[in-house]
Amino acid sequence: MNRRDFLKGLVGTSYVVLSGSSVLAPLNALAASGADASDGWLTTGSHMGAFKMKRKNGVISEVKPFDTDMYPTDMINGIKGLVYNPSRVRYPMVRLDFLLKGHQSDTTQRGDFRFVRVTWDKALGLFKDSLDLIQTKYGPSGLHAGQTGWRATGQLHSSTSHMQRAVGMHGNFVKKIGDYSTGAGQTILPYILGSTEVYAQGTSWSLILEHSKTIILWSNDPYKNLQVGWNAETHESYAYLAQLKEKVAKGEIRVISIDPVVTKTQQYLGCEQLYINPQTDVALMLGIAHEMVDKNLHDNAFIEGYSLGFDQFLPYIKGETDGVEKTPEWAAEITGVSAEIIRDLAKVMTKDRTQMLMGWCIQRQQHGEQPYWMAAVLATMIGQIGLPGGGISYGHHYSSIGVPSSGAAAPGAFPRNLDDGQKPIFDSTDFKGASNTIPVARWIDSILEPGKTIDSNGSKVTYPDIKMMVFSGNNPWNHHQDRNRMKKAFHKLECIVSIDMNWTATCRFSDIVLPACTTFERNDIDIYGAYANRGLLAMQKMVEPLFESLSDFEIFTRFAALLGKEKEYTRGMTEHDWLVKLYNDCKAANAGKFEMPEFEEFWKAGYVYFGEGEPWVRHAAFRDDPEINPLGTPSGLIEIFSRKIAHYEYDDCPGHPTWMEKAERSHGGPGSDKHPIWLQSCHPDKRLHSQMCESEEYRETYTVQGREPVYLNPEDAKKRGIKSGDVVRVFNDRGQLLAGAVVSDKFPKGVIRIQEGAWYGPVGKDGSKEGGAEIGAICSYGDPNTLTLDIGTSKLAQACSAYTCLVDYEKYQGKVPAVSSFSGPVEIAL
Repeated sequence: MNRRDFLKGLVGTSYVVLSGSSVLAPLNALAASGADASDGWLTTGSHMGAFKMKRKNGVISEVKPFDTDMYPTDMINGIKGLVYNPSRVRYPMVRLDFLLKGHQSDTTQRGDFRFVRVTWDKALGLFKDSLDLIQTKYGPSGLHAGQTGWRATGQLHSSTSHMQRAVGMHGNFVKKIGDYSTGAGQTILPYILGSTEVYAQGTSWSLILEHSKTIILWSNDPYKNLQVGWNAETHESYAYLAQLKEKVAKGEIRVISIDPVVTKTQQYLGCEQLYINPQTDVALMLGIAHEMVDKNLHDNAFIEGYSLGFDQFLPYIKGETDGVEKTPEWAAEITGVSAEIIRDLAKVMTKDRTQMLMGWCIQRQQHGEQPYWMAAVLATMIGQIGLPGGGISYGHHYSSIGVPSSGAAAPGAFPRNLDDGQKPIFDSTDFKGASNTIPVARWIDSILEPGKTIDSNGSKVTYPDIKMMVFSGNNPWNHHQDRNRMKKAFHKLECIVSIDMNWTATCRFSDIVLPACTTFERNDIDIYGAYANRGLLAMQKMVEPLFESLSDFEIFTRFAALLGKEKEYTRGMTEHDWLVKLYNDCKAANAGKFEMPEFEEFWKAGYVYFGEGEPWVRHAAFRDDPEINPLGTPSGLIEIFSRKIAHYEYDDCPGHPTWMEKAERSHGGPGSDKHPIWLQSCHPDKRLHSQMCESEEYRETYTVQGREPVYLNPEDAKKRGIKSGDVVRVFNDRGQLLAGAVVSDKFPKGVIRIQEGAWYGPVGKDGSKEGGAEIGAICSYGDPNTLTLDIGTSKLAQACSAYTCLVDYEKYQGKVPAVSSFSGPVEIAL
């Protein structure tokens, strides 16, 4: 009996709720069986870093950090749980009513978690039939296959590339623009600084440590967030943070963390924390700017030589345009930061070399474009942009930005688009008057309001009438807002297909679910260090794919074969052929600068080292000569006032940075009389978004009564009769969830934190096991997006506004329901 048949035989019951025990039993039995018994240490990587994994009797038995990783993340202890967990999608599955009725199914049953196991041939046939129906009946505007998220590491097995290439061979479809992480920032900053900035290499840490006297961490927690990266992460930034910690202790560099909560970075560095009322950063910046002008602290020469529009912005600061002077006293009333401190900040930031390091969270709020724009204005007024250890960065908390790049050429990837000369079977480009690309965070709007036209970044977008969606390696039931609104939208869709490793909430609410294997169950290659580009990593298969899961390459090769396009899809190459090609193309591109061994030697060694890079200063060339090295803005200069944006005449994003009140704001703002608590749903400390939440043993190291922690201020908690360890119901008019209380003085009054990425696990409104599909169901585990607000940041970016969210909470009084997030579906035998 081969390994796959062995596993299948152990779980072949006709009606079973897939649970933890049903997964652990076959895995333990497999280890004892001696199947696939090739032992030894192998090399691989993930977003959490590079690793050595020991395979014993066909099972991963041990994981240790890569030799060069001096600062491995604690998440390494959860790596095995990514492969061996009860949430794995084991077989192709189809929602019961969809299997019976197809596109005429009762869509309100989505989420009731009743599925039927089918063969791969059956599942792929249903997938193709649904695409045929949609393209025939509605055309390309009826299909959205553009949603993407954090793909698994590896250049070949990109879930997005494989899905969009294969589906693109069938027909055209609606795509997205932007992302959830930096949607507002990447839209506004090209107007101001000429590039998206958020994903750009920043000034090298070594130069910041050498030249900076003051570092402002503005809503930025790099010590927490640098644990993960887009490619296999090197964690080299932590060596610089260790040096910064020493300099803070010696008084050589002053670091100020401006944040409503005490961050992990602030605790590690032992630096200062400046509390600010949530969502009021623009008001604080305006108060600082006013003090700079009032005391003539700003750099007029730099403003005149390198920027445009300060003259149009100055009357706003002085109150000449709206009758409200932006004094420190004015800012103090809104922000909770005293006028004296605001004045001191203006002096500190202009006295010596100051490096501003912005986080991403403050642009994920209503009017999220404004804090990034205003921060760039402050940096311009300080006049140190382009100097080592000065200016502004929007990415030093991400993927080791600030670690100098080796400069080596990186390997290519599996092609996402069709090759030249290839055409889809359904070649229509008629989107029926609708747009073929929509802002990433507005897809639920499109489903609910097809035909509606909105403003977006200077253009008009007309929502297509979406009838079918395809998700691959992407979990929008983590990163989108307002679960109950999502349910209403999903009721309108005729078909939803998900390809994933685990039973995420997105799979739960799908019709056809295809099991993909993990990164550790196939071969690949990856860049080691997204920005450092330290080398090339062999991602060697640790174990054979569990159950009936397949690699993305294999899944969509089979799908392409159904279309009669297998050779077009693969270009006639196997997985191994592709790996050799990608490696050899990289080898050729680096010839003469970085000599790489032959593929077989590289694969055996597991790694090719490119070396270290040279320190670098962002915007230095622009500062040296702005005429020869202009920015990518319309004027080539920093645009404090943007004529282009002003021309759009958006009421929620005028021509210069502006303080605007939010739809919801705590500490006396709108809505705080009913729901007085601000919910901070920041990036998690123990996961990459929703990735690793499925790792069972690791999850147990931080959960409270098996639920996501909710961090509470002691005074607020005491007022509600709550102590650490209690189960708490958090609620507003949009939804409700249960979470486990952690009372901590690191969180101020009126603020709670539930880290995003917690898996949605709906149960009935009364806590009963059934009822997860209904509107108003309670999340049993603690997904903060059950509560968040689903509106665009503004007419410019139309990005997500998850941080604009007010709630209240209470001790849960009913019978605490079991968490429903991590088991598989109820399997129905027909």
